[in-house]
Amino acid sequence: MPRTTTTPTAYDLAEEKVPARTITSALSGAVPAPYWLDRPERPAPLPPLDAGIAADLVVVGGGYTGLWTALMAKERDPSASVVLLEGREVGWAASGRNGGFVSASLTHGYSNGVKHLPQEVDLLKELGEENLAEFAAAIERYGIDCGFEWNGTLALATEPHQVQWLRQEAEESGEEFFDREKVQEEVHSPLYLAGLWNRKGSALVDPARLAWGLKRACLELGVQIFENSPVVSLSRARGPVVVTTRGGTVAAGRVALATNVFPSLLRRARLHTVPVYDYALMTEPLTGAQLESIGWTRRQGLDDVSNRFHYYRLTEDNRILFGGYDALYHYGRTVKAEHDQNEETFRRLAAHFLLTFPQLEGVRFTHKWGGAIDTCSRFFSFFMKAYGGRVAYAAGFTGLGVGASRFGANVLLDLLSGKSTQRTRLELVRRLPLPFPPEPVAWIGVKITTAAMVRADRREGRRGPWLRLMDAVGMGFDS
Repeated sequence: MPRTTTTPTAYDLAEEKVPARTITSALSGAVPAPYWLDRPERPAPLPPLDAGIAADLVVVGGGYTGLWTALMAKERDPSASVVLLEGREVGWAASGRNGGFVSASLTHGYSNGVKHLPQEVDLLKELGEENLAEFAAAIERYGIDCGFEWNGTLALATEPHQVQWLRQEAEESGEEFFDREKVQEEVHSPLYLAGLWNRKGSALVDPARLAWGLKRACLELGVQIFENSPVVSLSRARGPVVVTTRGGTVAAGRVALATNVFPSLLRRARLHTVPVYDYALMTEPLTGAQLESIGWTRRQGLDDVSNRFHYYRLTEDNRILFGGYDALYHYGRTVKAEHDQNEETFRRLAAHFLLTFPQLEGVRFTHKWGGAIDTCSRFFSFFMKAYGGRVAYAAGFTGLGVGASRFGANVLLDLLSGKSTQRTRLELVRRLPLPFPPEPVAWIGVKITTAAMVRADRREGRRGPWLRLMDAVGMGFDS
């Protein structure tokens, strides 16, 4: 059998090709904070809960999942009393730190859906497309000014073997394939060998303004929102579920848990997710000449198709957000503020950016940040019920939460209604992903998997024994 050749990828060599002083200069003025949240229009926090109250529904968590759940609960029943409790400020965590990609996919790509839920992947594709259309309609209906752009995503081949991947996917999906000449007409980068444009499969938003707009819409419909009100416990003897914060309590008929990456209030759910840290840079606004030098006039979201991939997009004022590649797990499933900054990763991202767009040398980054993503072993959302069906929980979005959180919110409300619906009958909803092992096995497993993914990228995408084992046990990923 011929031996598989191991060859460094273009990005493996970036930090050798881009001078260290150039990287240092580009990062020298970057503020260590999420760009989206570092703006004067950030709303002042609402007062915390400081008394005992009652509600028909309590939503725990003020990110996208919680906001959509509260909003749609009021849409379903305007007379229902709905309370939302947020431990800090609405949108401060993953919902205010992401790249702003609103994907139609509920399964992190069709191939990953086939791997985990082959019998219903086509239905989930339809439901995801329906969810994105409803997302767009809701943004318009509530007048949420979040820079919504439905331009799709351009997937990029940066290694020769990836060209055939995209060509084959184009044949199967009907999406628009660009050879090297055509992809260079779209966006000018010496690394691009081919592209695949999914015109309607995703949109772009300003993530923080989306969260703030959903907050406003919730308040206008009568949702009570309490910020800086971390929930410390759930309890139920008889009757309602009691949700206790540091300052008060809510006696609720139903509870939706939308706590994302943070340790679940349901202990049995905790092994089903691990926090993985993702990082991003934001440039200063590009000049007209700089924009002309890269093209990108149709403003698609961009990503490359390696295992360790980058995602990037233009903002309304023509900055470039550039993120991804490193996905860091910290021993013990820890979620800490100090993990939000990682200079080694920022330098790596800056080198990759300048290798991708050498014509932009001299552009400065204004912001650098990271944040935790809740990932599960199938790499898309899962759901649980507890307390006799009075509590429902969603997590595991794995970077899809901007769009899939709205679908997840509908699932939570369906589960709490006690009625059988198309969504509650889905295998996606009824079947849990495999739990991750406890430490130190989880940490060792993540390290081995990361190394295996690096090797696969350097071996023309060929998956080695470890990745094939992960596929076999139901913990593999194929986007």
